[in-house]
Amino acid sequence: MKAGSQPKSKGTAEPVTPSSGNVFADLGLPEAGVALAKANLAIRICEVIGERKLTQAKAAALLGVTQPKVSDLVRGKLDGFTVDRLLKFLNRLGQDVEISVRPTKGKATAADTRVVHV
Repeated sequence: MKAGSQPKSKGTAEPVTPSSGNVFADLGLPEAGVALAKANLAIRICEVIGERKLTQAKAAALLGVTQPKVSDLVRGKLDGFTVDRLLKFLNRLGQDVEISVRPTKGKATAADTRVVHV
């Protein structure tokens, strides 16, 4: 088989389920909204670190953590980080953070937590 080619399926295709927009919810994980918010905050933190061309050691000094903690953050190991802590990291990186609270739209039964990058 050529490199980059895929084997042809034989007959039945796997059913495709559309995403809800939150992979953590799709997987049935608890606190899915918080997990997605943390992931999106971490993505933005990593973007800023990259834009500023900071090493992990320099980023750690700015954020007030150790380099291994920055490594965990960059690799998506977010269990040791709260949303509040990630928000503070963004502030320390010179980013304004705005929090908006509003009633749920329509007939939604559960409120949602999300991060919107502007």
